[in-house]
Amino acid sequence: MPSHAPASDLVALKRIALYTLTNETRKVPHTAEQFPRAERLDAEVLARALFEQTGTHLTVEGSCAGGQVGTAYVRWPDGHRAVLKWRPHFTVGELRAGPLAVADRLRALGYPAPATELTAQIGHAVAIVQELLPGRKIDHLDRHHLDRTLALHHIQADALADRLDIPAYNLYLRSDGPGYCLHEPLRRFSRRTAALEHRIAAIGAEHPECLPGCDAVHGDLHPGNILAAGGNITGVVDWDGTARGDHRFDLVVLRFGIHPNKADHEVARHLDKLLDDIPEAILRPAWAHMSLRMTDWAIRHFPPYEVNLALAEQRLPVLRR
Repeated sequence: MPSHAPASDLVALKRIALYTLTNETRKVPHTAEQFPRAERLDAEVLARALFEQTGTHLTVEGSCAGGQVGTAYVRWPDGHRAVLKWRPHFTVGELRAGPLAVADRLRALGYPAPATELTAQIGHAVAIVQELLPGRKIDHLDRHHLDRTLALHHIQADALADRLDIPAYNLYLRSDGPGYCLHEPLRRFSRRTAALEHRIAAIGAEHPECLPGCDAVHGDLHPGNILAAGGNITGVVDWDGTARGDHRFDLVVLRFGIHPNKADHEVARHLDKLLDDIPEAILRPAWAHMSLRMTDWAIRHFPPYEVNLALAEQRLPVLRR
């Protein structure tokens, strides 16, 4: 997904977009030139740049499944494997002060976030080599794995109570995000998406730009970023967009991230009940953010007939009360 938006599995992203967004079949111009796509990782080029800058030789073994921004499996000279990724238009300093600081704090609390083995500034982007965690991404989220995910999610609460220096999660409801959460594609795509953007902007005018709170916020918590083995959750990956805020935001992200065929019905029902208990001051802007994020991403990266709005519109009318 987003450059530092949340770099996610392509297949998972497509399913999220299809579920998120009731069919918009208007014939409108839809080209990369009109709606630019996210920059994608070239693992071989990045690995060569890392060698030239740091002297570290990494052997690229292949791309990780899917991904709009891209990740790749690499092997260090000592033989151990890792994951190579990047964050365009970012600096090492920003990464260490934000996402890495959050992930390190959670790791200290027993949360299975990957360790970062190497970072380097390569032009406008940060190259990141992270620990390869055991397990496989969850293809079908059942209640068993949901309960274990929620147990980890509780660790995020108050995790940053003494780290108010860590940047808060920006919702981008009033202005564009850095490569994601773009407003103009919604305004131009169709009347329906323009109406959706109007409501999103109105919600943004009523709420702070950033999430309040001192919790750790993952920002892209969906089944494709949750690893499991032997019935246990072995890792949660893709912390590039993590920040400080209200950890209940991630429940909204997870609700957008489950496809009808990728989660038990009981999972969706349980998550809906949890969302009903979130204060409106948190739920309203969080839902607006995810509606913007997923609609924009679908418009710019998928064919027009795949831009759907069902889930995005479910709670927005309620939130306007």
